[in-house]
Amino acid sequence: MTQERLILTISCPDRIGIVAAVAGYLAAHQCFITDSNHFGDTDTNNFFMRTVFVLPSHLSVQTIERSFAAVAEKFEMVAHFAAATHKTRTLLMASKLEHCINDLLHRMRIGSLAIDVPLVVSNHETLRGLVEWNGIPFVHLPVTAENRAFQEARLLELIDAYQIELVVLARYMQVLSPEICERLSGRIINIHHSFLPSFRGARPYAQAYARGVKLIGATAHYVTDLLDEGPIIEQAVERVNHDSTIADLTAVGRDVERVVLARAVTDHVERRVLLNGNKTVVFR
Repeated sequence: MTQERLILTISCPDRIGIVAAVAGYLAAHQCFITDSNHFGDTDTNNFFMRTVFVLPSHLSVQTIERSFAAVAEKFEMVAHFAAATHKTRTLLMASKLEHCINDLLHRMRIGSLAIDVPLVVSNHETLRGLVEWNGIPFVHLPVTAENRAFQEARLLELIDAYQIELVVLARYMQVLSPEICERLSGRIINIHHSFLPSFRGARPYAQAYARGVKLIGATAHYVTDLLDEGPIIEQAVERVNHDSTIADLTAVGRDVERVVLARAVTDHVERRVLLNGNKTVVFR
């Protein structure tokens, strides 16, 4: 058996002895810790931890998971083990704009983003050439008020059939139903072309222009049934001038969107993001 690097993530009520219990357990099983971060939220009294360790060759992942159950039960933990080398099966969804999806596919292709994209779904045909050039199947699911429920049912069938672990809305300009948001809670990331909580909804760059902003931003967040109000994962801004046009703001914003979305997806697939109510804990 070869040695394997694992990521252990933990969420639980905060109390004395959690770090010692986890470190002691791993040491007792001859697991070598290479990285560990933890955070206790004094407002919610919740504790979060991410630990990367090397599993000794004589142990299997299943064995370490089973034996850790006693520690998890004692501290009321929600604990997950994942292989550090795992590539998250990811469904990308986009409408007409290609900058975000092109960036993610490029990062996947050069090996800097640990995702496996078995298909791309769009409500338009615009991006078919780009997607198929990357050797990935393109599925066109046009959405209208009349067929929305049917198309969402087809989308869920695809997610199940392709064993999708993560859905990324890479400028997918359709609002998903509360039912699908609930079904995929914590597994859908959206890029919003604004620095939330300001300028929610449509045409945020026009809203920003009308307000004469001096900073243009983008926000990546988990999707919930409340539009643009899900837990925020990553944000960034760029400075603009008083003479910037809407086109200028849009161009700057698209560059920021690409970077913010890539960071958020990277953090998610590396198990750096833990949900804390309507907020996130992101271990860097």
